[in-house]
Amino acid sequence: MTTLNNKVAIVTGSSKGIGAQIAILLAESGAKTVINYANDDAAANDIVSQIKSAGGEAIAVQADVSDSQQVATLFDTTVSEFGKPDILVNSAGMMINKPIAETTDEDFDRTFAVNVKGTFNTLREAAAKLNNGGRVVNLSSTTTRMMLPTYGTYCATKGAVEQLTRVFAKEIGERGITVNAVSPGPTDTEL
Repeated sequence: MTTLNNKVAIVTGSSKGIGAQIAILLAESGAKTVINYANDDAAANDIVSQIKSAGGEAIAVQADVSDSQQVATLFDTTVSEFGKPDILVNSAGMMINKPIAETTDEDFDRTFAVNVKGTFNTLREAAAKLNNGGRVVNLSSTTTRMMLPTYGTYCATKGAVEQLTRVFAKEIGERGITVNAVSPGPTDTEL
């Protein structure tokens, strides 16, 4: 498939799991793909190698999505390497399973920093740097509807992501940019 020829895609959290598979599929469809990761250079470079071996174009860019300056660098690097992005997939995320009573301030703050602030940071950059007619896909989770014990903080973050999605769609929709949330069910990944 080459339906995304000359399109540029950023996939956050794409060195592993669902994000990696999304990045590979986008590249197989012709998109120049940016593999964003926080820590695992080897895993990110492995995804880039897989894409290049299959004839695609990809680069790895390290950026902690919870840090607005690093997210700005992620977008600026994308623009300088491939041009303005057309697609943003927010796949970066983390989950700590603990009852609410046992969740520490650090657990809560880090989960919100990655899952919510990370999405917020990329949306803010996308508002200025995503091409008209582009696409934004934010990953949520079916757990937001299941009320599972030990998932309180994680579900709260994904509920916030869904609300950011709805508001951002209204803010940027006049430019022909669609903004959607996708809620995967249980998926056999590291998360």
